[in-house]
Amino acid sequence: MAAEHPTVFTPVTFSKYSKRVLLKTVLDCSDGGLGFVDQKLVIGGWVKSSKEVFREAAVPADASVRTACDALPPRAKDVSCIEILQSRIPIVRSLLRMLYGNDLHAGEKLETSVHKPPPPLPSTTFLVVNDGSCVASLQVAVESSLHHPGQLMPTGTCILVEGILKRAPAPGKHLVRLEVEKILHVGKVEQEKYPLTQKKLLIDLLRKFSYFRPRTTTVATVMRVHNALTFATHTFFQNHGFLYVQLPTITTTDSEGFSEKFHVTTRAGNSEVKKIESTEDKETDGVNLETVKAAAIEKKNIVKELERSESNREALAAAVQDLKKTNELALQLEARGKQKSKLKKDKVHVSENFFPQETYLTVSGQLHLETYACALGNVYSCGPRFRADRIESAKHAAEMWMVEVEIAFAELEDVINCADDLVKFLSKWVLEHCLDDMKFVQKRIDKTSIHRLESTITSSFEKVSYTAAIEILDKATDQKSQCSKRLKFGAALTDDHLSYLADAFFKKPVIVYNYPKETKPFNVRLNDDGKTVAAFDVVLPKGGVVISGSQKEERLDVLLTRMKEMGLPREQYEWYLEIRRHGTVKHSGFSLAFDRFVLFTTGLTDIKDAIPFPRSLGKVSH
Repeated sequence: MAAEHPTVFTPVTFSKYSKRVLLKTVLDCSDGGLGFVDQKLVIGGWVKSSKEVFREAAVPADASVRTACDALPPRAKDVSCIEILQSRIPIVRSLLRMLYGNDLHAGEKLETSVHKPPPPLPSTTFLVVNDGSCVASLQVAVESSLHHPGQLMPTGTCILVEGILKRAPAPGKHLVRLEVEKILHVGKVEQEKYPLTQKKLLIDLLRKFSYFRPRTTTVATVMRVHNALTFATHTFFQNHGFLYVQLPTITTTDSEGFSEKFHVTTRAGNSEVKKIESTEDKETDGVNLETVKAAAIEKKNIVKELERSESNREALAAAVQDLKKTNELALQLEARGKQKSKLKKDKVHVSENFFPQETYLTVSGQLHLETYACALGNVYSCGPRFRADRIESAKHAAEMWMVEVEIAFAELEDVINCADDLVKFLSKWVLEHCLDDMKFVQKRIDKTSIHRLESTITSSFEKVSYTAAIEILDKATDQKSQCSKRLKFGAALTDDHLSYLADAFFKKPVIVYNYPKETKPFNVRLNDDGKTVAAFDVVLPKGGVVISGSQKEERLDVLLTRMKEMGLPREQYEWYLEIRRHGTVKHSGFSLAFDRFVLFTTGLTDIKDAIPFPRSLGKVSH
């Protein structure tokens, strides 16, 4: 018989700030955790599933007496077990007389003490616990003597326990299990109200419980990939000498010139403003304007009637005078109402709004980032960007995170190369640092996810001009291209058009460049042909447009002409024009739609599943 290999112990690394061992530390090892066997661990997590296994109770010392009683024939309801023993076993009768004398009925008290309800059978509760650090879960064994099984077993229960890690007796799904010695914490669950008790919940139903859904394996996996991509983004730019700049969320400038924006105001909910607004419709000095207008109409009819009859001139003169006074009162009330409305607006504008001018949640930080590129060189930023477009789309949300980049002394080709390198770097990073997560993604979400990332890393991106793209789309016969109408130069390419190029035609990442000037923001550099601008989009298979970028217009006169063509208010962009007047430089940049890149990586179909707390049209519950 071959000798077993000795166990190689792996030193335990505790989480510095919670004094516990992350399951990732144990279960993500190549040996599945066997290197930690026989070591004492403290682990915490949430119960994913459970079962209770009962054991037979040990035979008690008085088992022979109870067996004798149980073996006796059925007895009358008023005959006790002790009485039967007295009649059948003489020695028992003698012992009872020695203890109780002749009062043998005292034996009934003895019977009462002997027949207690049997204690519950001892059991072991096996819990499958996950702490969110990895896909794999740990089996945890808890004896019923340590804690009531019913409080541990419900799905979602949180536990913190201390125990010894052992080899699983019958290795299968779990190579190791933790045999608990001490319960440190139990977070109970109201089982009838907890929404994740069902075995499988559709991912769209989970959106109703955004505060619970990260406890599911699917959402937890997506969030770990999300985290890895965030870290990889910063790593890429820091390694290439970019400086990180935080950009404002509140702005006075529409960075694109034609976007739907969220307005920022402090008026809502203010009691003084509500009071002003409510009094506008109430009576003024005890007289209501609408009532006076109605009275004027009625008196006007009386005057007309008297004029037709010509019977009572005195009454006519009085009626005309009365109508005149009523009209004058109506004019006074109307003028007073207008003045009051103006005072209300002025008061709100000055004292109620936090800022003295219109402000918005930023659609893009690109304009602000340009100012830092023109001083620091290569800069980038990450943050939420907001669009108030009233559309329902699987690839659009009201709040989305963007990675924005700006490079001084760079032209269009330079920034395209940077975007190409970034996409490949992020794809490679995920495969190297989240392989277990990606294997789960491949198994449960998208079978082609790993292959898609590998292909992105190794392929050369196809570059095609806008003009060439519409020629390809115009000839497409595939229904998925949705090109039922002939495309003409100047038409905006939809997400479906661009996805067709990457998914069906080239079947790899595509870069479309040199768009018509009408389809891009005012600050994109005008090409020599006067019709197109130096803009580009990166389109990924099953991901759509994930990057949009351009070379910026550094020529002040051309920029002013573009602003005039688009009807933009010059005063709103005066600060932006200053960097063209003083030390201008050619510069280029792009925006990476971070949440869309998560969709591309994981194969999810709806962007709301890639965002921890999604906000979309009509939906902002938490």
